[in-house]
Amino acid sequence: MNKTLSIVLVVFLAFLALAFWGRKAQNTEPAEAGSGSQISPLSAPETSYDFGRISMKDGLVEKTFVVTNSSSEDLFVERISTSCMCTIAFITLADGKEKGPYGMIGHGASVPKANETIKAGETRTVRVVFDPNAHGPAGVGKVERIIYLEDSLGRITEFSFSGLVTP
Repeated sequence: MNKTLSIVLVVFLAFLALAFWGRKAQNTEPAEAGSGSQISPLSAPETSYDFGRISMKDGLVEKTFVVTNSSSEDLFVERISTSCMCTIAFITLADGKEKGPYGMIGHGASVPKANETIKAGETRTVRVVFDPNAHGPAGVGKVERIIYLEDSLGRITEFSFSGLVTP
């Protein structure tokens, strides 16, 4: 009987420890701007876009975002990535050529680093391509995707789009 009671007590304490650990992790909130996090010097007149209805039968849709380095120093964009494998992004270089594609980290082929310098005051474009067929027939409905530009200091600029995928 003592052995059974000990096992029950150990199991109970393990569950209690897991519950406490889960509660502590749940209460952790991301840092707000101004509380130690750094704001990216990249600025954009438009950071989100709504495609409205996106027909699967019409195929790919694209959106181009404009981004400017509004600081007085050059900015090194280390990584460009997307929130889903159905979305890829390209960045226009200073010479007008395009670099990419950049996709979702951890899915399929590895996502190359952008390693692109945007000089102070310089403007670039980020072209985003969404494939409404990537998720197959079950992929209909509301979509929201994010594109991340991360500089060498870990500051992130986000662009997003949404739409309603229809057959």
